[in-house]
Amino acid sequence: MAGKKPDCERPRGSQGREGAGMRHHDRHHGSAISASNAGFRGRNYLAQIAKLADFWFIPLTIFPTVALSSAVFGFPLLLSLIMSFAAWSIDEPVLAADFVGLRNYRDLFADPVFVASLCLTLGYTAATVCLEILVGLAIAMLLNQDLPYIRFFRIALIVPMMVTPIVAALCWKLLLDPTYGLVDYLVGSPIIWLGDPTLALITVGGVSVWQNAPFVALLLLAGLQSLPKEVVEAATIDGATKIALFRHVTLPLLSPYLLVALLLRTIFEFRAFDNVYVMTAGGPANATLVLSIYVYQTSFFSFDLTLASAASWVMLLIVLTVCLILIATMRRKEHDQ
Repeated sequence: MAGKKPDCERPRGSQGREGAGMRHHDRHHGSAISASNAGFRGRNYLAQIAKLADFWFIPLTIFPTVALSSAVFGFPLLLSLIMSFAAWSIDEPVLAADFVGLRNYRDLFADPVFVASLCLTLGYTAATVCLEILVGLAIAMLLNQDLPYIRFFRIALIVPMMVTPIVAALCWKLLLDPTYGLVDYLVGSPIIWLGDPTLALITVGGVSVWQNAPFVALLLLAGLQSLPKEVVEAATIDGATKIALFRHVTLPLLSPYLLVALLLRTIFEFRAFDNVYVMTAGGPANATLVLSIYVYQTSFFSFDLTLASAASWVMLLIVLTVCLILIATMRRKEHDQ
């Protein structure tokens, strides 16, 4: 049968050429496999480098900030914590301070001035933050309407926020001056706004509300404009009144923004210093002696840095507790949504 000859019948030259071709093919195939393996190893190596770079990117980028913050804020904070447990006078070396345990804290809470200042600060913070939230919410609701010249009023709202607190306090101090002030001129009666123990705290708090309510209003206005319109339209179609719409739709949807405003304003009002110090410096008769002014006077008037450090840590722990409670509330609301 004519056909392909068996290998044994083929000429030796033909077999040699085929063998050489197969060996060449095998070498070429082996080289291709080796190149493919090398390419795979290279890609795998690059992938590992990329994965490693991704893993270390965030720690390496935030490390300078953490190191700088630790040096700038951490060291004074640690030193104040050590001082709050030590007995030390200003004419002694810092390392000569003696450990006295909780004695500074016991002395602090035995001081009626500190206790009165703590109660005053808590009341001042609660009142000013509530007013800022209410006034800011009212302004935000008004600015959310489609009114003529609404853009002008929105821009004008930012003006109190642009003024430095000390400058604003000095301006209001001049305006409230009982002899030359514009406010008493308009009222028609010489009222000692900052010299009366009853009016001083109300006046200082009013100035703080004037300056900080716009911040709350802007924050809530952003929240109002991001609310889903479908929900509001559905409630309107169902016949909900404006009060019911605000109470059952707008206010619950706005609650995350309200909690953020509450958190931020509580932190800032609890450690209020600028406007209080410029307008009254804690007076008259300690009527506006909030904790920050108490710490300042204890540090730089009495030079009792250990007691001032203890008071500072009490302030910090109170603010930290309030913040943790508010943050937990915010997370619970996010989880519920």
